[in-house]
Amino acid sequence: MTDERGSVPDPDNEVFRALADPSRRLLLDRLNAHNGQTLRELCEGLGMARQSVSKHLAVLEAANLLTTVRRGREKLHYLNPVPINALADRWLTRYDRRRTRALADLKSALEQGASAMSKPAFVYTTYIATTPDRLWEALTTPSFTSQYWGVTLDSDWQVGSTVTWQFQDATMADPEQVVLAAEPGRLLSYTWHSITPEFARAAGIDEELRAALAAEPRSQVTFAIDPAGEKLVRLTVTHEGFAPDSPLLDGISQGWPAILASLKTLLETGSPLPDPAPAS
Repeated sequence: MTDERGSVPDPDNEVFRALADPSRRLLLDRLNAHNGQTLRELCEGLGMARQSVSKHLAVLEAANLLTTVRRGREKLHYLNPVPINALADRWLTRYDRRRTRALADLKSALEQGASAMSKPAFVYTTYIATTPDRLWEALTTPSFTSQYWGVTLDSDWQVGSTVTWQFQDATMADPEQVVLAAEPGRLLSYTWHSITPEFARAAGIDEELRAALAAEPRSQVTFAIDPAGEKLVRLTVTHEGFAPDSPLLDGISQGWPAILASLKTLLETGSPLPDPAPAS
């Protein structure tokens, strides 16, 4: 895709332009403090017309700095730190800034307060230079998931079928680990795995935390795949169903960014990032 002058637009320019406005930075700060807000909630106390807030949100969404999810009649807005993390990788690493510092900043941006269980608790959007079919294959094929995730997921990927997880020597097989939606190349959703003692030992989770995680309601993850250009797809990951003050949400918020960054790197370069993160 080219602009009106025939040159290829630089996505960094859109991010820099979006961040240049203090009102837009304030909106991102408000989402960082409390993610998943409606337009009405974001307007409260701003002293800014609703139409102006809507225009600022449209600029942020166009720059991929926020993601929206509809719940009934409401549209919820979520901070998407992926472009900021990409800027950190592209620019800060030139000055020998450690990648771990960038990931720590990303973690801070992703952490959320407890929200109503009807709201998604974690939403993450990234763009991957691949095809929808290839991305679907990467999400559902054990030989792929083992490379960028460090786990294998075995299922026939039919709605209602079980999904068996394998991480190191731990196998998580449970009749409640099921496929909720499966449209190849478009949509995949399934319930999260059981937090078993075997998994906890393999992942280095102590018994007190394991018991707290195991006591939570079953969460679910959804992958929405949308074409975004020639050999470019938009992947939105929504993970929801957490209890208030969920310790599982903290682990999810730390784990998903690294997993998805490794997935993107694998599909675009043929090699994942080192040390795939374990599933939380």
